[in-house]
Order: sequence, then structure tokens, then C-alpha cells
Amino acid sequence: MLTVGADVAEVESRLASGDMECPVCGGVLAPWGWARERVLRSGSGVVRLRPRRARCGGCGGSHVLLPVFALFRRVDLAEVIGAALVAKAAGAGARAIAARLGRPVDTVRGWLRRFAGRAEQIRAYFTVLLVDAGVDPVPPAATAAVFADAVSAVAGAWVAVSSRWPHVGEVSPWHLAAAASHGRLLAPHWL
Repeated sequence: MLTVGADVAEVESRLASGDMECPVCGGVLAPWGWARERVLRSGSGVVRLRPRRARCGGCGGSHVLLPVFALFRRVDLAEVIGAALVAKAAGAGARAIAARLGRPVDTVRGWLRRFAGRAEQIRAYFTVLLVDAGVDPVPPAATAAVFADAVSAVAGAWVAVSSRWPHVGEVSPWHLAAAASHGRLLAPHWL
């Protein structure tokens, strides 16, 4: 799987021109059909998505091209999940978050548990991204809550990346988190 931009025409253009690189071997990716259609939940309705597939001319591997607004094996968009993580970092509980987002409590608890289970690794990863990308980086101050520190690191990395590449500021911190984690922010094996 490879995370790509949300603009379908841009992704098609990059594939057709040979401007996409295989994440495994570095070979050139070419169009190779479509993955199955998915119905994802946004904050205001549903989004229908049929991701593009690409095949590498070098290693022969195929990859699903997942747009930055989606996370691997999640029905909800990255924005919705990110809103839940921010609310938890601010002290809200799973029931209150679920009610606010209109999602099942068990679903929200799953997101929060998965993020909490690797919060320290996520904090470290996004702090390194913040320092590497920032023009004059200022890492967020540590608090007593590792969960909140990890959420702050994601936001800080977004600020740092946006200061270097202003067009990145046009997307949310959670799109950046999805792209930086290759869509695997809440996947079982990412870090």
C-alpha cells in the first residue's frame, strides 16, 4: 500500500508519466486496475472510494494507492479519528467523544486504545519528523500524559512541515499523519 494525494486526476497523471516510485524497490509504478470500492464515513456523511492499484515494473509487486484522507483498515476518515484523538488528549472520555462524533463507543475505544498502545513511539516518530522538517523547530514540551504528547507531536510536525512546504498547510494535521504513517497510524504493525 502507498499513500497518495486526494486528487484522482493528479494521481493518474503521475502514474501515466512514470512519476511514482515503488516503496519496496524504487522501480516505476504504472496503472494496474482498481481495488474494491469502499464506503468511508466522514463527519457529515459518506465518501465512496475506489482506490487505484499500481504495479511496479521492477519487482512486479502491486500496491493499492490509498488517499491521504483514509487510514488502512478504517471505515472513518483520518479527520474523524484525529478529532477523537484530540478530544481524548484534552481529557474527554470515550463515551463523550463517541456521542460528539456519532460513532459507536466500542469503535472510538478501539481507536483510543490502539493510539495509546503506541503513543510513545508515535510521539518519537513525529517529533523526529518535526525536527527534521522544521526550519527552526520547536518540539512540544513534554507533559505527564504520553497520549497528549503524541497528539501534540503530530500537530507540531504538521506546523514544521507546513513552514517548509506551505502547500502542506492546505491539508490537516491528520492527513499529514496518514501520509507520514503510510495510512497505518492505527494499524497493528507500523512502528
